[in-house]
Amino acid sequence: MKRLILLLPLLAACGTPQEQCINRVTRDQRTVQTLIAETEANLARGYAIEEYTAYEMEWRMCGVQPVRPVKPNGKPGKPPAPLMCWEREPVTRERPKAIDLGAEAVKLEQLRAKRAQLARASAPAIAQCQVQYPE
Repeated sequence: MKRLILLLPLLAACGTPQEQCINRVTRDQRTVQTLIAETEANLARGYAIEEYTAYEMEWRMCGVQPVRPVKPNGKPGKPPAPLMCWEREPVTRERPKAIDLGAEAVKLEQLRAKRAQLARASAPAIAQCQVQYPE
């Protein structure tokens, strides 16, 4: 019973067939909307935020020493000790990046035009989803 209760939120998050259909049809619109929000934020700040990968060294267990042999008195040796080593771990960081505000404004207008075009193009498909999967 506990497992079923734990699965209910996951099942509810899946969405109805109509929602899934509309989601598929409007995927590009959501991507363009995300780009519009990012571009607007860049213009408001006056610079972009760039993600880059840096590497940090971390002390990690990378194995165990071989099993120690039995001592001459018949008692077993100490249990194997862990081997530790330094490993490079990728870390995503952000830094400011200079942008051409004029080009960014042009890009924003183009994205807004694309969003309107995608909305017009997806309207019949959304209507089809609503007919095909009534709620």
